[in-house]
Amino acid sequence: MIQERTPSFSLMQAVKRRFFAMRNGDLAAQMAKGGITYRINFGLNLPQISDIARAALSGALPDNSHVPDDDERRALARLLWENTTTRESRLIAPMLLTSADLDADGALAMLAGTGTTEEADVLCHKLLRNHPDAAKIAAALATAPESTDIQRYAALRLMMNLLACGKADISATGAAASAESSRGCRLTAPLCRQITAEIDFLTEK
Repeated sequence: MIQERTPSFSLMQAVKRRFFAMRNGDLAAQMAKGGITYRINFGLNLPQISDIARAALSGALPDNSHVPDDDERRALARLLWENTTTRESRLIAPMLLTSADLDADGALAMLAGTGTTEEADVLCHKLLRNHPDAAKIAAALATAPESTDIQRYAALRLMMNLLACGKADISATGAAASAESSRGCRLTAPLCRQITAEIDFLTEK
């Protein structure tokens, strides 16, 4: 009987080692100059991060060939999401989850926990736009009086994703974008304009 060899590195360690192996210092430096500041930024692009996510899910990581079960997959995603000091950890976490892994409160917590526009963009596109409560989650965060600018951006980004895949309430989304636009926030203003333009296109006769 052939026994499976115990991996030398945990899945978390294997993912981190892959980040390190593919690091791009020049790109990380460019990001830092552009205002993307993490304690650790390996400078990976999104296709590279997506490739690592697929490898982790399929047992194709160089340092760990174990195929995680659902509990292990969710645990790995949680550990990476909680690793807020590392850019790539935050971006890969949503790629390891499915919408069925999160209830409404969990999805809202992730959306509210985004720290950068890039995190919000990836989270919404890779995961939350497929969540059955996505519209309610976005509306709740967009209208909460205590929401920060980045949280409002995340909510609007999810609304934009829902618009793009035909799952949005156009009237409610337009009202949310208009209300946010009136705040004059530099972070969210471009996204508000993008949403308005998309609605104009969708409703044009």
